[in-house]
Amino acid sequence: MSKGRDTGIKDNWKCILICLAMSLANCQYGYDTATIAGFQAMVGFLKIYGYKDKKAKIGWNIHTTPQQLISSFLNIGTIIGVVLTHLWGRRFGRRQSIWLASLISFVAAGLQVGSEHLVGLYFGRILIGISNGFFITFANVYTAEVSPPHLRGSIVSFFGIWVNIGSMLGAIANNFSKDYKSKLCYQIPLASLYAIPFMLSILMAFLPESPRWLLVQGRPDQARQALERLRGNSFKNKPELLEEEFLEMKRGIEEEKSLATGSARMPPFKGTDLRRTMICFAVILSHSSSGVWLVIGYGTFFFQMAGVDKPFLATILKSFMGFLGVCLGMSLSYKVIGRRFSMLLGHGGAAVFMLGMGIAHSVAPESKEAGKAIVACALLYHFTYNGFSGALSWPVANELVSSRLRVITIGVGTGINYVFAWLTSFTTPYFINSSELNWGAKASFLTHHAINPSATYFYFFLPEMRNRSLEEIDEIFNNKVATFDFPKYQCVSSERAKELALKNIGADRESVAGKEKQSGVELRETMA
Repeated sequence: MSKGRDTGIKDNWKCILICLAMSLANCQYGYDTATIAGFQAMVGFLKIYGYKDKKAKIGWNIHTTPQQLISSFLNIGTIIGVVLTHLWGRRFGRRQSIWLASLISFVAAGLQVGSEHLVGLYFGRILIGISNGFFITFANVYTAEVSPPHLRGSIVSFFGIWVNIGSMLGAIANNFSKDYKSKLCYQIPLASLYAIPFMLSILMAFLPESPRWLLVQGRPDQARQALERLRGNSFKNKPELLEEEFLEMKRGIEEEKSLATGSARMPPFKGTDLRRTMICFAVILSHSSSGVWLVIGYGTFFFQMAGVDKPFLATILKSFMGFLGVCLGMSLSYKVIGRRFSMLLGHGGAAVFMLGMGIAHSVAPESKEAGKAIVACALLYHFTYNGFSGALSWPVANELVSSRLRVITIGVGTGINYVFAWLTSFTTPYFINSSELNWGAKASFLTHHAINPSATYFYFFLPEMRNRSLEEIDEIFNNKVATFDFPKYQCVSSERAKELALKNIGADRESVAGKEKQSGVELRETMA
């Protein structure tokens, strides 16, 4: 990539705002999981979906089965959603996909607000999961495809920013409505779900389509126009740089098509794509192995069962710490640290703080001191994992796969991840519910052991891809470069694109000059 294309944040403000708007789709995921986690600790919700329990601190509890299904049906819906993303994404663009997800989200919110029966609630959870599957896949694929290479890590990390903003808003909404003893306690937060898809539906009308998707669809003229809108004035007075980026995109996608042994529908498990797919799956699956579903899926209930005095406040603080972590991680990943180190740091910290929660509960169960230690470890866990691993995992996963297979690979990987997320959500109540094993925070011992294999795999197989264009990453994988040799590999694809761009721009200028000269001659002849 030419040094001239390494423009600053100020020069790319238009693209950053566009990606920020698209990434808003991830806000629903954070908001929804935060609110549902809090409902299970609300009297008004438990009056309808739970039962009286003198042993419980609030006098109400919920049976393990509905507790499992309320959380796990979200994951089942997400699995369905990501399976459908490939079929939909083959014919429709990223913007149309967000519109469809918004429509599904409207229906899901209405079902959950209006129903007082578990069947209606379950069906609403499945639909919201389907919309989340579309939101997560297409929003993150879009931001990865349109971002400048040197800003891609930070821009795609908007996923973490919006998820944590959504989590904070959901936790705040729960804290506001928790004292209602009627169904309003959960209907108010659920009704607020309409806001996110409504805003997205409007914003999509003003966003350009992904240039790479347009090129894959054989629409180069529209792709060039979209790229010009995205880059704005970042290449002002340097048209050769815009031409270079466009030609690099076009050449990379043409080479991908020529290398493909089958159609775009082919599962990405052949040739050099197999290596890329396996690493991509490992990065996406690290969400489930990190233990994050223990914290976000049952956060408030988990804190309550662990003896924390103010579980709703702890949930808000947890989300706020996650937000701060993502902000710090984005800043450092922009210029200071790379992808590998950030992923290793995030998972290493997550393992330490999960272990801390388990030890605190084992030493002094249900004591105030243990409660403070559990909250402290949970806050530090969310800060470290979200900031250095959780948010960055999406740009890394999208960078790892080729443009023609990006949607199907990310979709399948996300689907597999949510199978394990469903398994985690389904089994967690057995460990933390007081009517079952009543482990409380000791359940974090299990997630501590699950994190270690992911961190080990990243060390040996995850390459460093910072400041590389997606086409350069394609070239490196196609040439079977070893993991530890990625940073020092010299790519030729970008140099070829640069030479061709300069040649094209020079030819255009010569053509313009020739026309101006001819016009001058004709004018002089006319005057004579």
